[in-house]
Amino acid sequence: MRGTSAAGTEGVLLLHGIARRAASLRPLERRLTRAGYVTLNLDYPARRLGLADIVEAIAPTVAAFGEDVTRLHIVTHSMGGLVARVLLARRRPDNLGRVVMLSPPNGGSEIADALHRFAAYRRFFGPAGAELGTERGAAQARLFGRVDYPLGIIAGSRSRSLYPLASLLLPRPNDGRVTVARTRLDGMTDHIVLPAAHPTMMWNRRLAAETLHFLREGRFGGR
Repeated sequence: MRGTSAAGTEGVLLLHGIARRAASLRPLERRLTRAGYVTLNLDYPARRLGLADIVEAIAPTVAAFGEDVTRLHIVTHSMGGLVARVLLARRRPDNLGRVVMLSPPNGGSEIADALHRFAAYRRFFGPAGAELGTERGAAQARLFGRVDYPLGIIAGSRSRSLYPLASLLLPRPNDGRVTVARTRLDGMTDHIVLPAAHPTMMWNRRLAAETLHFLREGRFGGR
């Protein structure tokens, strides 16, 4: 876990993807810090627990951080967006600000559909990996809740150079892991598509600028 705190300022909770660590969001975290936000960049057990259990594991730390800031914003990458949705359905802070999701598999991923039948996938990605498929039932709908908060989603459209085989399994446009269409979510405030690939999009300067713009203005700046 990495965090900085100062009472009376706005804070940002950062949630990484399933096969990443907090370090993957550190460049974006530094950009947020320079812009005046305090941050909580969490390492969480993404491959050892299911989504609901992940939220219960991080909820006390998130709540303590939220008490020290005037508004608590959330910025996520990949599966971190699903973690945020469960968190906000179960443990929403009273001072919630705005939420930005970077390539969230809100509608699941066809890659997970194709690979989940393999034992190696199930061992590596664990319980949460089983929740990344495109088949969503009533139980998951209740788990995620509805979007009634300011939500901006950034999708990526650059896939072929990094993921030539994966791209064959995905309808276009996609970022090599998630299609643009499956990032969308009913109730979202704004949505843009940038030429970025899934594993590196959080290091993209324009993406960082758009994230900051949404946190400040409640909408993205470019089209």
